[in-house]
Amino acid sequence: MASSPRRTVVCSVLPLLLLLAGAARAAGNFYQDVDITWGDGRGKILGGGDVLTLSLDRASGSGFQSKNQYLYGRFDMQIKLVPGDSAGTVATFYLSSQGSAHDEIDFEFLGNASGEPYTVHTNVYSQGKGGREQQFRMWFDPTADFHTYSVVWNPTHILFYVDGTPIREHRNREAATGVAYPRSQAMRVYASVWDAEEWATQGGRVRTDWSRAPFVASYKGFAASGCASQDAAACARSNGAWMYQELDATALDRLQWVQKNYMIYNYCTDTWRFKDGAPPECATK
Repeated sequence: MASSPRRTVVCSVLPLLLLLAGAARAAGNFYQDVDITWGDGRGKILGGGDVLTLSLDRASGSGFQSKNQYLYGRFDMQIKLVPGDSAGTVATFYLSSQGSAHDEIDFEFLGNASGEPYTVHTNVYSQGKGGREQQFRMWFDPTADFHTYSVVWNPTHILFYVDGTPIREHRNREAATGVAYPRSQAMRVYASVWDAEEWATQGGRVRTDWSRAPFVASYKGFAASGCASQDAAACARSNGAWMYQELDATALDRLQWVQKNYMIYNYCTDTWRFKDGAPPECATK
């Protein structure tokens, strides 16, 4: 089982590379660690930098990005999602590079009408190609309190965790299948709350009730431990614990429990979408 998502892991590279490029420290204060990039005041840093809220109304949503960008690492965020009737809204926590051939690792939280559960939507893009969705319900109310959502990204695995429990594993099968894996483009950490009423809730059948705006999601406990060098070769030699992290037998059992009981969509088993067979990266061996 992976270590607790609240545990700080410090990235280091070979001593000379550490002197030349440095390694990202664990983050702890939103004033120091992120820039609010859009929303015209709808993003607010509170509590001396401990909490950041993002809000959405009919005019605009809001979002922020990390000051640092990373090539491999572990990224944790505690989030309390929009409570009540949040239909049509999406809150996010994700990593992304830039450009049309970008890489991206997504947590997206699709809002709901009152009394219906949130959908936790995950996706992985490589070289601009996504479409690798897995969706889950959670085993708790994600609006009642903060819960920790984590991504581990290293040369062989991308792992998604909720409160330290693995919910998804995406392996690097590039050598065997030719399907690109995110391994050369540095990514920033992003978060946002935005209007997706055209599709987010029951395929857009349930629209946003704007009388309930503003819709507010709260973020705290951002911790990023990763290689902040722009030298891919240097980052490939990082020795942070996340660099070698994978799922042991206990964690695999937990992953299978989540996927059996809480997964509601897996692109690898979508025979309507992939009539000629699942994409090659879905292979189990």
